[in-house]
Amino acid sequence: MNIPQGKKIYFSSDNHLGAPTQEASKLREKKFVQWLDEVKQDAAAIFLLGDLFDFWFEYKHVVPKGFVRTLGKLAEIRDSGIPIYFFVGNHDLWMNDYFEKELNIPVFHEPKEFEFNGKKLLVGHGDGLGPGDIGYKRMKKVFTNPLSKWLYGWLHPDIGVPLAQYFSVKNKAISGEEDVKFLGEEKEWLIQYCRRRLETQHFDYFVFGHRHLPLEIDLNGSATYVNLGDWINYYTYGEFYGEKLQLKEYKI
Repeated sequence: MNIPQGKKIYFSSDNHLGAPTQEASKLREKKFVQWLDEVKQDAAAIFLLGDLFDFWFEYKHVVPKGFVRTLGKLAEIRDSGIPIYFFVGNHDLWMNDYFEKELNIPVFHEPKEFEFNGKKLLVGHGDGLGPGDIGYKRMKKVFTNPLSKWLYGWLHPDIGVPLAQYFSVKNKAISGEEDVKFLGEEKEWLIQYCRRRLETQHFDYFVFGHRHLPLEIDLNGSATYVNLGDWINYYTYGEFYGEKLQLKEYKI
């Protein structure tokens, strides 16, 4: 894909809408919607890299209530012809086809390669990649098992949704609160993952979320690892105009 002159590609991650409560996250949601309203003016595409919601489960005929401002704005942008790509995170990994059918937004469950203006990007949420984090990887296998999803689907939404929201906020292994500080390049699993990928394939940028830290790390002089931060503490996002991907902070 070639980015038209004057257009940009935007990347955002980790809004965790609904946490710790719907009311508490509403101000953050309004700020995010305002950002979407601004970037649509020159967006060639928008990438949402997971954990848009602090919890999401699609029952056969029900989705969690709320988030109408965000969903409505995404629908408006997509209907205008601007592509939007969604990557599930560890908090919204139970997403199925609602976004695809209702909003015409493709949903990806694994990192995906893209090429823009000759620059190669590997894009994803980032959870469970690289060495270590064994406990979470085991937990993710249980959560993504079709039998687990089927059994959970039998819980009435009035039970299943608040139960999941409780654990999403309280369980540090799920919320990620236990490691929201930079561990150093040699201990960061995503950095190790990127360096291993570079041993067999070239990428100009690795773009991930999940860590809640805005990071730009040079990997080998020709590749950069970018972590998008979050919309809880940093309000940071990625902006790519065809030559360089930069982290920026949204201020109003």
